[in-house]
Amino acid sequence: MLHESAKRGPGKGAPRRGFGRLRELPSGRWQAAYTGPDGVLHRSPKATYATEDEARSWLAGERKLIDLDAWTPPADREKLKRQRGETFRDYSAKWLVARRTSRGEPLKPRTLSEYRRYLDNHLLPAFGDFPMKSLRSGAVEEWYDGMGPQTPTERAHCYQLLRAICTTATEDKVMPANPCAIKGAGLVRAAKKMVPATLEELEAITAAMPERLRLAVLLGSWCALRYGEVAELRRGDIDLKNNVVNVTRGVTWPDGAATIGTPKSAAGVRPVDIPPHLLPVIRDHLDNHTGKAKTALLFPAVNGGHMHPRTFGKAFDKARAAAGRPDLTFHMLRHTGAVLAAQTGATLAELMERLGHSTPGAALRYQHAARGRGAQIAAIMSSMVDGEGRRDGSG
Repeated sequence: MLHESAKRGPGKGAPRRGFGRLRELPSGRWQAAYTGPDGVLHRSPKATYATEDEARSWLAGERKLIDLDAWTPPADREKLKRQRGETFRDYSAKWLVARRTSRGEPLKPRTLSEYRRYLDNHLLPAFGDFPMKSLRSGAVEEWYDGMGPQTPTERAHCYQLLRAICTTATEDKVMPANPCAIKGAGLVRAAKKMVPATLEELEAITAAMPERLRLAVLLGSWCALRYGEVAELRRGDIDLKNNVVNVTRGVTWPDGAATIGTPKSAAGVRPVDIPPHLLPVIRDHLDNHTGKAKTALLFPAVNGGHMHPRTFGKAFDKARAAAGRPDLTFHMLRHTGAVLAAQTGATLAELMERLGHSTPGAALRYQHAARGRGAQIAAIMSSMVDGEGRRDGSG
């Protein structure tokens, strides 16, 4: 008796291309079939494919199973798969495609790239072949402990992704309960306290940078811009009439190629008021280091494209070392900018607007006590009651 999958494959005249048979239907979709080691014609459990490449890929996978002597009829494998349930590998692949942001938009390329990296490097090796309905908290705890504390940020992000996938699977009734229940496992804790740059250090770093890149350091600190925002700035984004930098885009390199998109959140699209002392530097940079077109990049690479952070980093590494702050990253300049703004008396709402954050929690991460500021605050508090306190009978 013929196996169910072998009742009928692509008909006569279907093109033979190496192993198996391919046939294009009038609809433009494709069917695939092959004769297995049992002498029976087997067709794909998936009735049709959108492209020839997808159909050919299925045939290549079947050929590999035969070569490895690991082949069983496709229908038998599908039946076993239904009995076991969907694996984490298959479900996570669908989850990535369907995932949307809180605003209903597809994931940004950089986020998608990071998720794939976490899956490929950490989650799929551990859980890829697990049936979703069989994944339990014990397996998650064993994996989490196995990652160890050496890379706390990476481990926390991987756990966050695993928990998000399992949360959706639980809502979809694919698994009975979410196995991710390790308290605090998704929290990202800074490995060390981040110390913003002082004004003297900032001045030294700027002076040590190549002249055409000095403004990038100043915008990263005094305007608290992210590197991706700085690298995508163009002449038309600088409004010297109103003295603002209009941040509407950013550039990332998710797979090695520059990808332009909107900032990380809706709040990231913002005008940033420029401190007046930067205006002469900006005018000089526009005159001597920027093309005349409105679309000209402020900080282009030698080839005219976007400057990759690694290229910028070579100059920045030397500059921060010269300033005695080899620990200072470009992103930490943003922390410096937040402290400088906070010291002016800016409210939390004002800081959120300037930093481009949509939640207070995100903005608060950039609040740091400037070195020596505590003593200054205490002295100012005393000066407020000096004389006044005596009239109240306190002196």
